[in-house]
Formats: sequence, structure tokens, C-alpha cells
Amino acid sequence: MSQLLISDANILIDLEDGELITDLFKLPFQFQVPDMLFADELEADHGYLLEHGLQLGELTPASMAEVEILVKKYKQPSRYDCFALVLAKQEGCLLLTGDQNLRKAAEQEGIEVKGTLWIIEAMTTHQVISVQAARMAYKRMKQKGRRLPWELAEARLCEIEASV
Repeated sequence: MSQLLISDANILIDLEDGELITDLFKLPFQFQVPDMLFADELEADHGYLLEHGLQLGELTPASMAEVEILVKKYKQPSRYDCFALVLAKQEGCLLLTGDQNLRKAAEQEGIEVKGTLWIIEAMTTHQVISVQAARMAYKRMKQKGRRLPWELAEARLCEIEASV
């Protein structure tokens, strides 16, 4: 069975804007979002993600109680972000987010965090896309107003090119 990764909404939107959603599900991972996050933030405009392989995760009652604690503890991550953080904690897996406030909260809670750059690098190293396709995806994301560390993204793609 492939490794489970929990995602927040912004990672999926980054990849959609980069036209990489189909490629995301070619990676040797399972991707899951909290069911409530999906229902309230993704379903209307991104419901097709379920057809591609996105899974919905359900929080236990104990995890729901933990969300309430985290919402009070951390002022910046949204309630939905806290759903993703607690689901990652509940499932004992990595959290995918580009949200700095969620990243900080997750790290304080002992949850490993990766972002859009990591996913795109995984796509290149698993030969799902080429480095050139990654550059084009970044260009589309930038044109659509996504906020990523663009210089770092390019530097890391150059490192991947140099290693092959």
C-alpha cells in the first residue's frame, strides 16, 4: 500500500492552477483531505478531484475535540486547516500545505510538513513530469497569482537537472 499524505486545499489549488492535478495522482502516494474541508472548500469547484483519486478522511470524535483545542491555541490557521493538521496527526502521516501559519502550527504539533515544491519535485524524480513541464507549471501558477518561493523553485529544478 502506498504512503498516505494529508493535504489542505491550497496545495490542490496550486496544482490545479499549474495543470498538474492528473499528474498528482500518478505519484505512488494516496492523497486525502478531511471530509469537512472538502465539503465546504473544494466540492463546489473541485468536486472532480474524487474521480482522480482524492480520498476523504474522517476525524474521530477525539480528533474533533483536538481541533477545538488547536483553534483556540493557534489564531492564524483556519478551522479547516486545523482539520487537516489533526487528520495528519490522527493518521500518523505527512501534511501537505503551503500555508505558513498552518506549517508553523503543524511543526509545533510534531507533524512533518511538505509543500507544493516537494510535490512537484516528486513528480520529476518519479518521472511523472519533466523538469521543463515543472517549469511550465510554475509559470502557470505564477500567472494565476499563486504565492510560492519562485527563486527556490527554480534553484531546486536546476539541482534536479544537474543530478541526471
